[in-house]
Amino acid sequence: MQLEVDISGNDDRLGVDAMIEKPLANLATWVDYFTRVDVPVLRRTARDLAALREQEDTVSGRVIAHTVLQDPLLTLKVLALIEQRRRASQNHDITTIERAIMMIGVTPFFRHFETLPTIEEHLAHHPQALLGVMKVIVRARRSAKWAREWALLRHDIDVDEVTVAALLHDCAEILCWVFAPTLSVELRDLLKSQPGLRSAVAQGAVFGITAHDLQTELARAWHLPHLLTQMIDGKARDNPRVRNVVCATNLARHSANGWDDPALPDDYAEIAELLHLRVDAAMARIGVPVPDAPTELPGASAQSS
Repeated sequence: MQLEVDISGNDDRLGVDAMIEKPLANLATWVDYFTRVDVPVLRRTARDLAALREQEDTVSGRVIAHTVLQDPLLTLKVLALIEQRRRASQNHDITTIERAIMMIGVTPFFRHFETLPTIEEHLAHHPQALLGVMKVIVRARRSAKWAREWALLRHDIDVDEVTVAALLHDCAEILCWVFAPTLSVELRDLLKSQPGLRSAVAQGAVFGITAHDLQTELARAWHLPHLLTQMIDGKARDNPRVRNVVCATNLARHSANGWDDPALPDDYAEIAELLHLRVDAAMARIGVPVPDAPTELPGASAQSS
């Protein structure tokens, strides 16, 4: 029998201290695990929400949403919660955090998320994994920032949807760092030792599944809105909104390796095509560092003459 999905907490959930020490049997087992575990958030997020709770009578949904959107895992928890609370008569998806908070209500929102486990506490004995998950979260934020900027430039029909999709694109990887820290460090080391190895191949070797497959199945299990699932999946590349998210996540992933990553020129070309800009203009908009002009050594001209 399939369990009810609840990453926000219920009687059937696994403890937040649950850890995966070796690969699970198959994709379905991974999905079952992550739909029952109590997902933690960043310690700063918990602190910021506590501060906002003190202003509960005056704080707006937009301000709360801004705090939520700094944390991919809390964003995921909020969307999962709104899906659980949907009325049968509600035939439209809630695809943005501000709308979700409006539907939940400010006071019920704070009541539901009053006590939150934190990633830092959960990974206190796994410092390498803590560093790894923080890097992925920073990458997710950069991806969301770029996706939002480009959506505005493209006059997208709903910029917030694109922002959320980019932020959540790599949630499966974040969850693996949090709940399978030893395996995630092993995967990181494998990729470092074999630079030409494809990520999906390495993930299959270490986890027995790929992050993309896990991400796609979790999106379905959590009943995330179809539009967000489509943008996260990334297969509908003929859709400019999907391309927006894919380009932003690729750029964030590759630039995290340094601005000399060999995959970046292809990223710039795709972004330029998406935004109908020249490649140099797209690079300038992205903020690609311009190499310093070579400086002439003192006395070089005199020597050459």
